Amino acid sequence: MADQELTQQILKQLPELKAAQINATLEMLGEGDTVPFIARYRKERTQNLDEVQIRSIMDTANQIQALNKRRSDILKRIEEQGALTPKLQQAINAADKMQQLENLYLPYKQKRRTKATIAKELGLAPIAEAVFKFAPQLDSQINQMINHSPELPDREAVLAGVHEILAETISEHAQFRDWILTATQKNGNLVVKVKKGGKEKDEEGKYEQYYDFNQRLKAIPGFRTLAINRGEKEGILTVKVEANTDEIINYLQFKLIQKRSGLAAELLNDAIDAAYKRFIGPAIEREIRNELTEAAETHAITVFGENLYHLLMQAPLKGKIVMGFDPAYRTGCKLAIMDANGKFLAKQVIYPHKPAATSKREAAMPTFIDLLEKYQVEMIAIGNGTASRESEQFVAEALKKIKRPIYYVITNEAGASVYSASQVARDEFPDFNVEERSAVSIGRRIQDPLAELVKIDPQAIGVGQYQHDVAQKQLTAQLDQVVETAVNQVGVNVNTASPELLIHISGLTKTTAQNIVKFRNENGPFASRKNLAKVPRLGPKAYEQSVGFLRIIGGKSPLDNTDIHPESYPQTMALLQELGFTEADLGTEELKAKLSQIEIATVSQKLAIGEQTLTDIIASLQHPGRDLRDEMPAPLLRQDVLTMADLKPGMQLQGTVRNVVDFGVFVDIGVKHDGLVHISKMSNHYVSSPAKLASVGDIVTVWIDSVDEKRNRIQLTMVAPE
Repeated sequence: MADQELTQQILKQLPELKAAQINATLEMLGEGDTVPFIARYRKERTQNLDEVQIRSIMDTANQIQALNKRRSDILKRIEEQGALTPKLQQAINAADKMQQLENLYLPYKQKRRTKATIAKELGLAPIAEAVFKFAPQLDSQINQMINHSPELPDREAVLAGVHEILAETISEHAQFRDWILTATQKNGNLVVKVKKGGKEKDEEGKYEQYYDFNQRLKAIPGFRTLAINRGEKEGILTVKVEANTDEIINYLQFKLIQKRSGLAAELLNDAIDAAYKRFIGPAIEREIRNELTEAAETHAITVFGENLYHLLMQAPLKGKIVMGFDPAYRTGCKLAIMDANGKFLAKQVIYPHKPAATSKREAAMPTFIDLLEKYQVEMIAIGNGTASRESEQFVAEALKKIKRPIYYVITNEAGASVYSASQVARDEFPDFNVEERSAVSIGRRIQDPLAELVKIDPQAIGVGQYQHDVAQKQLTAQLDQVVETAVNQVGVNVNTASPELLIHISGLTKTTAQNIVKFRNENGPFASRKNLAKVPRLGPKAYEQSVGFLRIIGGKSPLDNTDIHPESYPQTMALLQELGFTEADLGTEELKAKLSQIEIATVSQKLAIGEQTLTDIIASLQHPGRDLRDEMPAPLLRQDVLTMADLKPGMQLQGTVRNVVDFGVFVDIGVKHDGLVHISKMSNHYVSSPAKLASVGDIVTVWIDSVDEKRNRIQLTMVAPE
């Protein structure tokens, strides 16, 4: 059973869910079920929660458990000091944020020896208490401590020690810190200046807009926070949080002094000023900047994840013989040809560009055309790196000399070099050099983006925003989840999938993924899903979690090429029999028509199967072997080339969205450099987030707004000129 107290705590943070949904999810996660499996095959138990909601429950549970563990530790440590009062215990139990807990624990936390602790050791704590209470005998108490020890030779030394105790005590007051934090967040500004000598370091003027920058803390977007952080780290900018100091000092005076006067009020006034300037202010500044950075990183990681998902889910170019074209100048352009299934056929190096010798440049064109004709290449994928524009011109010129239609597409080659130098690539093509492996990767990226891109560290794919400036552990975890979601939503052909693809399937590990491939190589293709149970170390739980996402095309049972789980095969066969069909009729128009007429509630009860599961089974029977990616935009195919010089304001073009960031989208319009559609140019109406209008891989219509050839910058608009 799920922990009911934990369920209630989660419910407070996720009020849109039901306790039963949270309970069921926690129970299944505790039993070792994976998120994709629960989302796809346990819809009745979760009442139709999707992967995002299930992960929210999982993440929230982890955060609450970490908070509760810290709470328990703090209570134990304060109790060991004999300082745990009922009021303090109640406050600690009521704290629902980690920082609140830490603020309450601060006065009891073991810390390095400070001026205040030294003063306490000298016996000055009672005087500090008397100051807070405005005790009438305060002056005589102070005089009694003069010469109490060699460190207290006079009244000035006593007052200095008392001052330190007062300032530290005020600074450690949890309620004060909470109020000041809230006030600073609400009314504070982030002030950024150029550092002395910073302009010289910022040769390209990347941080020019922040040389004299001031903005309300609550209005700063995440991408700006990360940019400022980077500028500060590079020694170009100085950054500080500016609060309304008068408001804060007035608050502390009201809480501690009110309208009283005298020696105690004077001492408290000095202590308040010191407590804020020396302790509270710097601590609040660190906390706010950490919060800004954490929020910005979380958002940037989310943006990266969304972009990666859309990149992985791009439509595959099926059934085409493809050439991968890795451009270069001096070392030559590497070509690799793959058949319609991605199997490598041939490779070649040509030298179409200077500084290659004239003889090599002249030989490049006939060699290239011969390869295209010999292997009947239908599609060319050109990497968008160095020499890409010149290579595109070369390819376009070649295509004009060939009578049959051949198209090319510019492919984002980010990460291709990372893959090419990896152990995975070396194992796959041990006799190739790095650039030749890169050409294979570029070509396969358009044949099956998902299968190829999973071989590459997601952070190297280049569809993020400040991805190198964010917490790498959290980024890695998020991207792993995105890859897992994409792979399991699509499903994989178990008879062709690489270990790198299989490892992302629900329930599989690196070992079991490799064992599947080894078993397949030794025993031939899997004829049915049942045979997967024979794979070494693929136990019953792993089989249950993975089998629904593993497809067998042309096997013994057509059901094995659907996303129907084998546990539902008996009900599926009963349904077909009820309708007068067999599994051989899958995909036929007659069966589709019958399935569309089913009364879900009635049949669900008759077959003793949940309505959601039945709905999914019907969809699978209507579209066996369906690939979700077929519904995504196809790559934008080209036969001719554009240059920056061809671009004129107002010109209408089609392009492919390459990256989505907070301030707009970058679009490949067929020239070497992607153009930017600023968020303000995406619509006639206000756009809160570019991701609401565009995703990576989308084909969009744009108009040229302006071109800066010197800086290689293209400004685009998605709003048609009037």
